[in-house]
Parts: sequence; C-alpha cells; structure tokens
Amino acid sequence: MPLILKNRVKSTTTTTGTGTITLGAAAAGYQSFAIIGNGNETYYVIKSATQWEVGKGTYTSSGTTLSRAQVFGSSNSGALVDFAAGTKDVLCAYPAAATAGGVPYGDDSAVGTDLSGWQAFSTALNNGVVGGQTFGNNNTNGVVSTYNQIFTTTPSLPYIGYAGGVLAPNGDIHYVPYTAQRGQKINYLTETASTYALIYTVGGPDYYGGVLAPNGDIHFIPWGVPVGQKVNASGVVSTYSLVYTVPNYGYYGGVLAPNGDIHFVPGSVPVGQKVSAAGVVSTYSLVYTTTFAYAGGVLAPNGDVHFIPYGARVGQKVSAAGTVSTYSLAYTVANAYTGGVISPNGDIHFVPASARVGQKLSISGVLSTYSLVYTAGTAYAGGVLAPNGDIHFVPFAANRGQKVSTTGVVSTYSLVSTSGSIGGVVVPNGNIYFIPSADWVTRTGQKISTNPGAPLGPGICLSPFLNKF
Repeated sequence: MPLILKNRVKSTTTTTGTGTITLGAAAAGYQSFAIIGNGNETYYVIKSATQWEVGKGTYTSSGTTLSRAQVFGSSNSGALVDFAAGTKDVLCAYPAAATAGGVPYGDDSAVGTDLSGWQAFSTALNNGVVGGQTFGNNNTNGVVSTYNQIFTTTPSLPYIGYAGGVLAPNGDIHYVPYTAQRGQKINYLTETASTYALIYTVGGPDYYGGVLAPNGDIHFIPWGVPVGQKVNASGVVSTYSLVYTVPNYGYYGGVLAPNGDIHFVPGSVPVGQKVSAAGVVSTYSLVYTTTFAYAGGVLAPNGDVHFIPYGARVGQKVSAAGTVSTYSLAYTVANAYTGGVISPNGDIHFVPASARVGQKLSISGVLSTYSLVYTAGTAYAGGVLAPNGDIHFVPFAANRGQKVSTTGVVSTYSLVSTSGSIGGVVVPNGNIYFIPSADWVTRTGQKISTNPGAPLGPGICLSPFLNKF
C-alpha cells in the first residue's frame, strides 16, 4: 500500500474517540479523500477548536474511512486524541516529522543522513513489512564477508575506481564512477554484479558521491568534470550542463534538501551549486572557501544542510531558506573528516579521515569531541547508520572497522579485506555494503551482516523520496 499525497484534500468528520474516523463530503473548493485511492496510506491532520492530531493512516473507500495508524504529534502529548463530539476538519498535509531528514547518500553513506528515515527503517526491520519475504537466519549478526564485483580499476590507473554508492528504488546499488569508465551496480538480493555504459568519462577524477533525487534519478556529483551525469529509475544514463566547473576537486558529495534541491558539497570551489527538483542548475555564494574545504554533507533534522569539514577551519551550512552561514568547530586538522552520519538522537557525527578524535554536532547545535579507538591517516571515508543504531565508519586506509553505538561507545572489529572502500549503503535486509574504491586482486566488495531474520523484497523497497517505507 503506497503512501499517496494529493493537493487540496479536505473533509470533515463527526467521529468521536480514538479509532478509525468516518469521512464526510469534501469541503467546498477541495478534493475528497477518495483521490488517495482505496487501501493507500496518506498523511493527515484532524483538528477541532481545541484538539488536533497529525499522523499517517489508510484510506478505505468502503465506508469512506481513514485509519489512524501512526501519530507524529497531537494535543494529547503525541498520543491518539480522544476526540469529543462535534465537527472536525480532516486534511491531507505533509507533516514536519517527514522532513526530519533527506534521501541518503549525500555523504556517501546510507540511511544515516535521514533521522526519520532511520526510525522507519529500524521499525520495518524489527517488525517485518507486509509483502516482504523472510530472510532466514543464515547470516550471523556482525559478520564481515565479501561479495563479487565485475569491473575494477587496475594498477596502471588511478587508485580510486568508484567513490560512493546509491541504493536505487529497485534495490540495485549503483557505484559512483571516479576513474572507472563503466557504471557498475549490485543487486543486493542475488549479489549479482552487472555493468553498464556511461555517456561521459575522462578516466578520473570524474564524480564523487551520489544522491537519489525525488523522481528516482541517481545524480553523480561532479568532482572534476564539466557535465552532470545521472541514471534514471529505468536505468537510462543521461548528462546535463553545469553552471560552474573546475578540473579537479570541485564537489565532494551532495545532499538532498527538503525542497528537493540537490546541493553539491563544495570541495575546492568558491561557489555553491545545486540542482532543483525540476532539473535547473544554479549557483550561490558561500561564506567560507578554501582548498579541500569540505567532504560530504548531512541534512540536519531542522532542514539545514551541513558541509563536513575536510580541510576547513570552520563549519558551514545552508538553511532550509537558503541562507549560508558558518560556525566554530571544536577540532580541526588537515584532511580531518570525510562524510557524516546523523544518529538516532539527532547528533551529526563527522566520519574521521585523518582526525585523531571524533567530532559531533548535537541537535541543539553544540559541538563536542570524543575519543576514538583506532586512528590512521585517511582511515575512513563515509559512514553508515545500521538498523540497530550503530554508526559504522567505512574503511579506506584503515585495517580495522570502527563503529559508535547509540550510547556513544566506540569499538573496533576485524575486516576481511583492507583494500579500501569509499562510502557504504545499507540495504533493506539490514546488510551494510562498503563500496570498493579499487580491488584488482580479489575483485570483491565487503559487507557486514547486521540484522539476521530481517524481511526483504518489494515490501521493504525504498521510496524515491525522503527514504520512507
């Protein structure tokens, strides 16, 4: 049952209590809830003079009813409201809770960039999803293993073949081409690798990081190329013109803002650049610029897009209204952090590259540092939020995995391969795939089994917008 939103849907109800409501006729100048479609989910607002409730429910045409399956907020401290007698308005409206994050992969990570998406993801994995299949207990929680790939770079080419990955709506994991001259994707259900032709390649550096757009297109983020490149939901590759380009070190990853704009994260460029939901490319002024400034970004719960400091001495963010501002950091060093992950409590964790300490930004804007177990030069590149709430740093030069628990405990674990990965993707069965930057010896990627017994299949496929189930 898909989630459907329609414009100007408003009705009334005289239903009392906390149960399913019966809908009246459409209000003058509005559409009825029938346009949502029988059996489909939608977001709703129910309000009277003194009582209100915002949530998600299912519309049923027989009896013209709307269930109240999930409450995001209410006049009853967030619980179901026991509505009193009288007429109440019922509207189809987009709740603030659904904008608490964006599509993943803006920082070469996965659901870690989306707080509300993580909550939905965790619930789905723990409770099962209607329409999904059972994933038997043939994986052990926390076991690191490898998977096959087809195309790899060779020692004669630059080291990095791919830089980041994106989970498409159909479940394929697309690698972001850096020096690779072919696109490559993995079907996580079968772990079957396949390749496809790209329109534009120069042999690197090409693209760094990718973002899933609201319409299902996967945008590769331009690192040193003069054109944008994307793959649509049907697998068709196309290119588009950019406003601003540089030969190298242009943009490191991207973030999808609540309004549908994809912000490219500024590396060594003096201007910001974004692609709107309609495909219009534009630039905007930055407050702070330097060489190798930022690497990866995160969408905060309040809608701010935060750029993660790589060589920058200050933090920089873009508000939901488009205002660019800077803020002080607790720790800075060259090549400090690459990518970030938003934790279940709303903290943004910077992923340590050459940094000797962890650094995070709280939901209230307070910056702090914490001790790491393992550090090395260019140790990690990107991070992933696992279904149990652990944040996994993706190993680039590190010979050990490292993660941060929901309670803030940092620990390490053994890896199968230490050939280097950039970015990771968590798939619907809970496994985390590290994206191989290059492995010309074994031609394998590396993954972590995080949730044995989880359902998978079409019932748990990501929607193309805001990572909701």
